[in-house]
Amino acid sequence: MIQAIDRAAKVLQSLQGARHLGITELSAMLELPPSTVHGIVKSLAEHGLVAKERGGNRYMLGPALVKLSNVYLDTLDVRARAMRWTRELARRTGLAVRLGVELFDEVLVIHHNRRPDGSQQMLETGMTIPAHASAMGKVLLAYDEEYQDTVLRVALRSLTGDTITDPAKLTLAFPGIAERGVATEEDEAVLGESSIAAPVADASGGVVAAVAVVLPSSEWPPVDGVLNDLRETARNISRELGATTWPPRVSTHED
Repeated sequence: MIQAIDRAAKVLQSLQGARHLGITELSAMLELPPSTVHGIVKSLAEHGLVAKERGGNRYMLGPALVKLSNVYLDTLDVRARAMRWTRELARRTGLAVRLGVELFDEVLVIHHNRRPDGSQQMLETGMTIPAHASAMGKVLLAYDEEYQDTVLRVALRSLTGDTITDPAKLTLAFPGIAERGVATEEDEAVLGESSIAAPVADASGGVVAAVAVVLPSSEWPPVDGVLNDLRETARNISRELGATTWPPRVSTHED
């Protein structure tokens, strides 16, 4: 690992979540001398990756990250091939749809279709959700033993009173998720919100993403047909990516 890049990445991670931090705060968080942090921040600012508050001495994430994130999303084959299917899933179910991929111990939403009811809704593309607290994350965990090692080796934080934080309890559910091809969560990440997710596989047979429908917990369980529509969408996206079977196989440490 290159130390300078590692430190710069940790500065960016410290500023995520709309945080505005000064050099002293960043220095304490990263356990680095203020002079070192100041040099890193100045270099990142030169490239637009961080920005200084107008009239202040604190820093935030910079506008160049938006461009980089859009470039990343545009290069994802799974996103490009999934968009027409997720749009149709939202139309048929009347629910919001998310497409997510692994990002360390979280799930990154790489595409989001709002509920087609015309109501005001926030676009969630780019949002992250702790893997253990989301249906998409449970799907990705169930099909990838190495991802389980990454997520479950550290203490799992509670987001609501219903968040499952016991690794053993989560692990017990994985074989059933892999067999059925679906995972669920009720109020585990956000109170009042529940979701169902299914795996998306590529030509290698491995799971590369998860697709989910999101609904108010007051409407749980979903009406008949939603589960079938979700599974069919996951199957169609997987077929577009070259998968020959669905549900996909579980990726083990030996793969």
